[in-house]
Amino acid sequence: MKKRALTYSARSLERARQLRRESTNSEKKLWMFLRRNQLDSHFRRQAPCGRYIVDFVSLKEKLIVELDGSQHYTDDGRAHDAARDAYLQSKGLTVLRFSNLEVMKNIDGVLAEIEEHVKGRRGEP
Repeated sequence: MKKRALTYSARSLERARQLRRESTNSEKKLWMFLRRNQLDSHFRRQAPCGRYIVDFVSLKEKLIVELDGSQHYTDDGRAHDAARDAYLQSKGLTVLRFSNLEVMKNIDGVLAEIEEHVKGRRGEP
């Protein structure tokens, strides 16, 4: 059996399932575009990655997309996100962050930035 680079617990998997059932409007909107390889990359949503659950991840591209609500803009939220991003980056993952408002008002710009990073991870122009 192939060993996973990012292991996770059964509890994390259950929490991820719960978060998928309770997706925010911005998560639902972005998922409509990321699902079914629409950016030519397979994304998972609310996926366990080590000790964290990330909003969206393309394991092949080693790319994580996080959507930030208001709690992320507090001092505690910023500190938590910095520690989380450092952990994920130490595992070789790139983390992109967008605000919920950005997704709702500028989905084309968000998708263009994600696509740029997907291509960059592949070495494409």
